[in-house]
Amino acid sequence: MIINFRQISSSEAPMEFHQTLDVGHVVKGRNDIAGISPMQVDLQAQPAGGGVIHVTGHLLAELDMSCSRCLKSLKHRVEVQFEEAFKQSDEDSGELDEGEEDLVLVSGERLDLTPYLEEALLLELPFSVVCKEDCKGLCPSCGTDLNERQCGCNTERIDPRLAALGDFFKK
Repeated sequence: MIINFRQISSSEAPMEFHQTLDVGHVVKGRNDIAGISPMQVDLQAQPAGGGVIHVTGHLLAELDMSCSRCLKSLKHRVEVQFEEAFKQSDEDSGELDEGEEDLVLVSGERLDLTPYLEEALLLELPFSVVCKEDCKGLCPSCGTDLNERQCGCNTERIDPRLAALGDFFKK
């Protein structure tokens, strides 16, 4: 997704971009994510003066994941509010002035927004998801889905440091 600084700076109205991006490589290596839909990108770019362009918008992707407690498949929707400011820099002055720490310096007339969009999505990916808030998960002993039925496993946990005291009362 390429934007042109000169074109945006010369336009009086904000420019809008509506595209889909394939972001499958962003989640590669995540075992809990089985797949991801193409990311819907709805952006608006407008000049802010001084060679600065503000890009704001909305990113949306749908993940095919598994519940971190019971391992059932589920779909998780990731919505990101994107906001970034870019400043076109000259080759001579490659530093930001005081108060411009939030800007991203860009050399050249064209800017590829794809890495910034992928980074915003990556930062919003969930660490783990559950199918429902009260998901009971799987039995650690037999693997039964405790949401569907109870198993007969002994769930009493005894601290191994105190296990010898259990034999004391059996006499």
